[in-house]
Amino acid sequence: MLNVAIIGTGNIARLHIMAYLEFPKRCKITHLVDIFPDRAEEKISSFKLEGAQVFDSHKKILKDPTIDLVSICTPPYVHAEIAIDFLKAGKHVIVEKPMAASLKECDAMIAAAKKSGKILSPVAQNRFRSPVYNLKKTLDSGLIGKVVHAQIDSLWWRGHCYYDLWWRGTWEKEGGGCTLNHAVHHIDMLGWMLGAPAKISAIMSNTSHDNSEVEDISVAAMLYKAGERTAKGAMAQVTSSVIHHGEEQQVILQGEHARISAPWRIYASTSRPNGFPMQNKDLEAKLEKFYNGLPLLKHEGHPGQIDNVLTAIEKKTDYMVKPEEGRLTIELITAIFKASTEDKAVTLPIKKDDPYYTSEGLMSKVPRFYKKKASVNEFKGDITLGSEYNRISRKV
Repeated sequence: MLNVAIIGTGNIARLHIMAYLEFPKRCKITHLVDIFPDRAEEKISSFKLEGAQVFDSHKKILKDPTIDLVSICTPPYVHAEIAIDFLKAGKHVIVEKPMAASLKECDAMIAAAKKSGKILSPVAQNRFRSPVYNLKKTLDSGLIGKVVHAQIDSLWWRGHCYYDLWWRGTWEKEGGGCTLNHAVHHIDMLGWMLGAPAKISAIMSNTSHDNSEVEDISVAAMLYKAGERTAKGAMAQVTSSVIHHGEEQQVILQGEHARISAPWRIYASTSRPNGFPMQNKDLEAKLEKFYNGLPLLKHEGHPGQIDNVLTAIEKKTDYMVKPEEGRLTIELITAIFKASTEDKAVTLPIKKDDPYYTSEGLMSKVPRFYKKKASVNEFKGDITLGSEYNRISRKV
């Protein structure tokens, strides 16, 4: 039985708590930490976390030998500090997205994890959704050939008051807007599937939230070298937004031979003698057979990632989402911020002497679109988590 501490008990913590409760014979939530202790007490009451203790600082439980695993669910600007403290204390760590607010912090977290020998897994729960997981399996099969273009639509909608929450809407505490805190999911999928591009161009703006310093839309274009899954000159376009009604989200991969996507849809073309397209039904049938033959994941979303980490701890096996992958996501986002701010293409990797490598350097460069006007401690009510990427009804 593994003992778990939840650090930060706002909205996202609810998903971690519910996920851990799916495995009652394997783990138990024993500690909750929040700078607003009443909020932690409310979680204990709501989820009937018998015996769990509440603290107002993570530092008060660092030396507790009973804690095995920590879920960090705080605002992004303290992810690195808290993760490093717990890794140094010999605890395994799951850290919510984004992994950190800067590449420098990511590197410090990775170094602490390597030195401690403990797991550090940034949350990427959409990898643990069957349509996304099986999209990558289909890509890896080679049936569509190398990718020539990827279309990433991370389209969300958030009202004006969304940025009134105390830590949102500032570069200092949120670390960025929709690109960092919403599209992080889809940019993670892109990096997971295609690896790092060679060059990124981007623009960003704030069209609808004049109570926020940060962007509410960005559009990026990425150029790839020839790679394991990418053709020479392959491109990706990434739209990150909290101004799109309907919150339509998708990942479309155009391969040399066919198009696949999450939500699942395929189309394959072959050439007529005059160069115009003709549907390749044989390849489409092969893709459908391959995709439909893939098993569905037993646990999806946060429960899927938490199950993966619990198993790695219990059986001393490997785990799926590594900190280096979380770092790649932050590097792509940092490059989008830099390209937008500098109005020029950015080549990767971003080096340690680059001003954008650190939070301080990034914050000294990026635009403040508006001044934050309000600060409330907490919002009540449900939150939306985006698409499940599944349009096909299949039985387990």
